[in-house]
Amino acid sequence: MAVNLVNVEAVSKVYGTRALLDGVSLGVSEGDRIGVVGRNGDGKTTLIRMLAKLEEADTGRVTHSGGLRLGVLTQHDSLDPKATIRHEVIGVMADHEWAGSAKIRDVLTGLFGGLDLPGFEQGLDTVIGPLSGGERRRIALAKLLIEDQDLIVLDEPTNHLDVEGIAWLAGHLQTRRSALVCVTHDRWFLDQVCTRMWDVQRGAVHEYEGGYSDYVFARAERERIAATEEAKRQNLMRKELAWLRRGAPARTSKPRYRIEAANELIADVPPPRDTSELMKFANARLGRTVFDLEDVGITAGPKELLKHLTWQLGPGDRIGLVGVNGAGKTSLLRALAEAAVTQGEKQPAAGRIVVGKTVRLAYLSQDVTELPATLRVLEAVQQIRDRVDLGKGREMTAGQLCEQFGFSKEKQWTPVGDLSGGERRRLQLLRLLMDEPNVLFLDEPTNDLDIETLTQLEDLLDGWPGSMIVISHDRFFLERTTDRTFALLGDKALRMLPRGIDEYLERRRKMIEASVPAPAAAPAQQKQGVSAADARAAKKELQKVERQLDRLSDKEAKLHAQIADDATDFEKVAKLDAELRELAGEREELEMRWLELAEDA
Repeated sequence: MAVNLVNVEAVSKVYGTRALLDGVSLGVSEGDRIGVVGRNGDGKTTLIRMLAKLEEADTGRVTHSGGLRLGVLTQHDSLDPKATIRHEVIGVMADHEWAGSAKIRDVLTGLFGGLDLPGFEQGLDTVIGPLSGGERRRIALAKLLIEDQDLIVLDEPTNHLDVEGIAWLAGHLQTRRSALVCVTHDRWFLDQVCTRMWDVQRGAVHEYEGGYSDYVFARAERERIAATEEAKRQNLMRKELAWLRRGAPARTSKPRYRIEAANELIADVPPPRDTSELMKFANARLGRTVFDLEDVGITAGPKELLKHLTWQLGPGDRIGLVGVNGAGKTSLLRALAEAAVTQGEKQPAAGRIVVGKTVRLAYLSQDVTELPATLRVLEAVQQIRDRVDLGKGREMTAGQLCEQFGFSKEKQWTPVGDLSGGERRRLQLLRLLMDEPNVLFLDEPTNDLDIETLTQLEDLLDGWPGSMIVISHDRFFLERTTDRTFALLGDKALRMLPRGIDEYLERRRKMIEASVPAPAAAPAQQKQGVSAADARAAKKELQKVERQLDRLSDKEAKLHAQIADDATDFEKVAKLDAELRELAGEREELEMRWLELAEDA
């Protein structure tokens, strides 16, 4: 029977006149993997802070099991700005000690791209103080994951991670034995990692079995049963449900809920978008030419990002753009935007960009546009226009679009200065769409948006007729809103990926395996007498040893799990313990061999 790690009993929390949590009772047991969802401001972060005893409840109590080893990633780290990355993450361990740990190597490579931390000028000896918030957050996450815990509590762990980093983190958490409670808006990540969901709504917490896809089915079914009139059934989750059911049925791993009921719920829901109809309308609005790139080269200072790029963005194209940091994703969008704004006068470092005469571009950058703090939300939208044509005879007023983006009638009169970061991001998107563009560039549009707002934005984009390029680390959003995926892999070329994000991750893995850097613990110079051929052979064998160490770690984890399952069978436990000691001996030999090879490589 699983041990209870945390109990939350009749907990309430009030801010001002608003009850964020009202009499909530929950529990976290060994092996639990819980995802926490809900609208921004509904109390997700408050709930997990109280769970971790970082914040006191007004009423009720939170109890931890004796000796609980708890690891917490908050949205604001407590790293010492004067310390180095080495001091905070590795501590006092000698190089040969941490370099011999498969877990530490895995964490450093997964979060930073290599043992020598290639993104940091001084590597592990980089001082933390001057680093960006995103870099500090990755360091805090690495520090947490290197330690052993019974329970890990994570608040938005995928923020500031790219597609590769998120995929690595999901795989890493799947193999850990720690229980997990995680707040995130990344729905793909929730599906990969979680087996239960907590939905925080209006002071209450609703529990669901399964990952995010299962939660969508269960919540939609619950709303269907509870509905007393057709209007209550017309909710935005139905279209997302249809997409999950029809477009990617493998997403819901376990058919826990009545599939017949789910099918009945979506029987009258059309596909998320009628691609051929949208293409016709996009052609009518844009003509034949949107952006034509001919032998284009793009630079950032002295660095060449893209060269000899010949590519076309056509009417109605919906493109997802992924790539390694610094490969030129944002630079490519900026070059296209500059050409559009100057009607082709501003051209890149090499080649030519031809812009269609009818192009009306809206560009959502990663920087939130500042508006006068005293301006009301509705006024900020009406500054652009009072009504917007969404195509196919659909029209919305500024107030209606505000409501669709989560700004209630009361909230529409809130001063911009009183909005949260996520609300300002929503307002920025709203103003862009009110200007009736026919080309959209969205650079990380999901930042600071909760899941409900994301589904509303996706629903709006489903019927939006025009050309679109989306840069995002949110895999679910990319797959939901775009039709084709292109990648910048750091080789100065733009490549189409027919199999999307999966193909991107496969290509990146092969590129990394083909050029494994020498470990940080290895001397900067080769040992005297070691030839280049011997160094290459050592590198090859080093990779083989690392794979063997990883397999050993998997075997050890399985044995530990078996020992826990058969704790009362002393004969079986003794046999498993003997196997574990044998593996420990193998590990010691492999780690010694790894250190020898590291010097030669």
